[in-house]
Amino acid sequence: MTDSNLDVSAMFADRQGQRSSMHARYLNEQLVRVLKTIGYDVGFQKGQGQYLFDRDGVRYLDLLSGFGVFAIGRNHPALREALKSVLDSDLPNLVQLDVSTLAGILAERLLKYVPYLDKVFFANSGAECVEAAIKFARASTGRPGIVYCAHAYHGLTYGALSLTDDPNFRGGFQPLLPGCTSIPFNDLAALEQALSSREVAAFMFEPIQGKGVNMPTDEFLPGAAALCRKYGTLMIADEIQTGMGRTGRFLAVEHWNVEPDMVLLSKALSGGHVPVGAVLTRKSIFDKIFNQMDRAVVHGSTFAKNDLAMAAGIATLEVMKSEKLVEAAAKRGAELRLALNRMVPGYELLKEVRGKGLMIGLEFGSPKSLRLKASWNVLETANKGLFCQLITVPLFKDHKVLTQVSGHGSHTIKLLPPLTITEEDCNWIVQAFDSVIASSHKVPGAIWSLGKTLVDNAVRKSA
Repeated sequence: MTDSNLDVSAMFADRQGQRSSMHARYLNEQLVRVLKTIGYDVGFQKGQGQYLFDRDGVRYLDLLSGFGVFAIGRNHPALREALKSVLDSDLPNLVQLDVSTLAGILAERLLKYVPYLDKVFFANSGAECVEAAIKFARASTGRPGIVYCAHAYHGLTYGALSLTDDPNFRGGFQPLLPGCTSIPFNDLAALEQALSSREVAAFMFEPIQGKGVNMPTDEFLPGAAALCRKYGTLMIADEIQTGMGRTGRFLAVEHWNVEPDMVLLSKALSGGHVPVGAVLTRKSIFDKIFNQMDRAVVHGSTFAKNDLAMAAGIATLEVMKSEKLVEAAAKRGAELRLALNRMVPGYELLKEVRGKGLMIGLEFGSPKSLRLKASWNVLETANKGLFCQLITVPLFKDHKVLTQVSGHGSHTIKLLPPLTITEEDCNWIVQAFDSVIASSHKVPGAIWSLGKTLVDNAVRKSA
């Protein structure tokens, strides 16, 4: 007999003190070790909007937003009410030998934002969308090849990993999917050379690369679109992180007036509660996959159109529209980048601030002064990209700002806050970075003492 009064929130409160020991015992022990080493094991208890609260009630500004899923903020009341309404309604969910009303509504609303596309395929995650796009491209063109950009991140399932060339993710999992070719980002000549065989089904790209916040030149995406048309290759925009208003437009490709053949969405579409992904595509592609009745279910996913996921997507779009979050991302992002850019001339370790909307990268690099250069080189020798931890750790410990390094061996810190951040939050960000970066220019100093600890850990790891 099931306890009808099961209180999961009370269960959370009762066992939260054991979270690390439970994870070490039953889940990923190495992640627990990482969090303890860098001092991030503060035991978050609550999330509201752009803020997190730890076990002592201390408030943190979340510039990670769950890798971008909390675009509308954590625990938005409109999203919560939408999910409750589904749970309270006894809807005929996942009948399978039926079609979903809520999936039809969400597809209709998504396509209004991307009117040059006609059909939607729903999945459970961004990686599932990538897998579907690979299958759709190959089946609809009859070609085997997929071209992607170096330093891309498209996910960690086998097909997606085949389009993600980071050896830290690939190590131990090869051989991967055949027919996948990497070209340098922003290299139209290399792209044309790859497409000229006419064996390439699709070119998949992130409009702004998440690993490094790498920006396209103004010529790259329009040029790539022209080359895809020339050689009969489908153009697939992975907007899993950049889409849904993140860059100050609903889709990042809008900044360059590009209309891909497929657009992949996930992360923010979920509202942060129920995983969901969507492949938006042209009817001509879709009809070549689902081309007759006995192929009506040739590709699918058991949970993909579940009512909670569809409701989460509908509610997220409604919140973004009613609160004008796309416009807010453009405005706040421009203000924040301007304020951060003003620091660059004053700090020799800070090389560049770049991005669009509220997807922002701060890149650090080797200094010129001898004392700083010597300390930088010690860190780089121990572990490439280690310097950024000297920024992110004090940001977290001393200024209660949660952020991330943008990839393995990267010198760029990525900001990916909820689109709901305020002017006050932006001031918090600027003051925190200013303080920590200023401290990083003082050798010896507290930050470089942290650097010695990180170097010692890196040396022990390599040993």
